[in-house]
Amino acid sequence: MKTITISDEVYAKLSLLKGKKSFSELINELIERNVDRRIEKILELAGEGENGVAELEKVVKEVRGSFRIR
Repeated sequence: MKTITISDEVYAKLSLLKGKKSFSELINELIERNVDRRIEKILELAGEGENGVAELEKVVKEVRGSFRIR
């Protein structure tokens, strides 16, 4: 476990969002959502070419896997 320092403004915003979750759960969820959105955007930009999409999907799986290992 690590201690981090955040501003009062950020703390207040996180407090409103967290509900019954812990701050760690909320922050992890926000990070995963951001990563998923970026991956979706990359896939969109890849177009419909079969080779490009297949390669991107492989990379996406690797990236997602690395985030869930932690």
